[in-house]
Amino acid sequence: MTGGGKKILPSLMLVGGLALGALSGAFAGDESVRQAAPVSPSKLTLTLREALAAAADNNPDVLLHKERIEASKGQVLTQLGAMLPNLSSTVRQTRQTQFLGTFGLAPVRTDPFSIFDARVNASQNLFSLSLIQRWRASRETLHATEFEAEMRKLDTMASVALVYMENLKAAAMVKMRDANQRVMIDLLGKIRHRQSQGAATGLDRARLEGQLANERQQTTEARYEMQRTMLTLINLLALPYDLALSLTDEFHREVGAVSTPEAAVEEALTNRPEVRAQYTRVRASELTYSSIAGERVPSLVAQGDYGLIGNRWNNSADTYNMAVLLQVPIFDGVQREGRVVEARSQLRQEALRMRSVLNQVKMEVYDALAASASAQEQMAVAQAGLDAATKELALALERYGLLTAASPFEVTNALNAVARAKENHVNALFQLNAARVNLARATGALQTLK
Repeated sequence: MTGGGKKILPSLMLVGGLALGALSGAFAGDESVRQAAPVSPSKLTLTLREALAAAADNNPDVLLHKERIEASKGQVLTQLGAMLPNLSSTVRQTRQTQFLGTFGLAPVRTDPFSIFDARVNASQNLFSLSLIQRWRASRETLHATEFEAEMRKLDTMASVALVYMENLKAAAMVKMRDANQRVMIDLLGKIRHRQSQGAATGLDRARLEGQLANERQQTTEARYEMQRTMLTLINLLALPYDLALSLTDEFHREVGAVSTPEAAVEEALTNRPEVRAQYTRVRASELTYSSIAGERVPSLVAQGDYGLIGNRWNNSADTYNMAVLLQVPIFDGVQREGRVVEARSQLRQEALRMRSVLNQVKMEVYDALAASASAQEQMAVAQAGLDAATKELALALERYGLLTAASPFEVTNALNAVARAKENHVNALFQLNAARVNLARATGALQTLK
């Protein structure tokens, strides 16, 4: 776990424990138990690294894939057990008669007698190529499951990072809209004052009031977007919905050092769990095919038993039986050949999926690099546009303040320009940081993202 994950772990354990306590209290019959149930904490602060660590520890989909690893370990043990000694024991006490035939029309039987039989049975596969390859295939399947779990964890972490950025974007939009409203309200006060002196028209006032109403509507939408992304983040982290999260990180202003396409692709092919998982699936299919083809090879099995036999347990003699079986498959109605054909086809399918995975990873890397370059360019353009719009607004306000007869039309136009420039700037910041996340995911370096 990362350092951020270690910091956030006690808080998340507290939240989880309190949630379980509240759930148990809801089902408890004692009223005092329900009253004593602790109240969940009202606020939790998260950095981006802490949010990523929390997703890896708490998300149900990630935990589900971890459980699949345990199931695959059980399959490995099952296949291994087929090659280990098999021991069993039986104890039997019977009372019986035997039929001796008929004399005339009357059947003849013996007098009743007792038989006591107790023995230990053992069998051991001395050599079976099919069983050996099945066990090896199950181990490769376990490794593939582990890589799939890692892949699910990284996908979830990437989703958390993007939602984190979306919430920062929504918060920046709210802050920007509020700032726009303050400027407009201040200007609206000046227009009303001039209107009372006959230096401004009702059209000027109505135009600005319309802009102010539009800003308020946009602010409401941004506040809802901030709430929606926060709920999405809480869902991904499997936290209580009544918990107030506070995100402490801010947007980065640049992507950082970017590798060449060749180096980025090489890094992705080395680090991406999808690639390693598919390589492992191909290997597992090869071993599965080999195990089925190995059924044609003769196998050796040792069997034996040792015990006591007599008419009762205290009147018995020891007995044993030992054998070595050479099992030679001859003909099974072409069932084996059908399984061989099926396994061969599965191997070819996995090889084709390997090509598809490699192409997909390379495409994602090139796309992430292109998005990073585009985001950096957009950021530079947005910053230049914001500087120009801010300067335009300052000059328009200065002109409007100095010239009594000046129309506020230039100021309202400048306000619109600044609002658009600020929105473009926030969007560029979001695209830049989303590109950081996507590039880290494409190259398999998401866990180092800050």
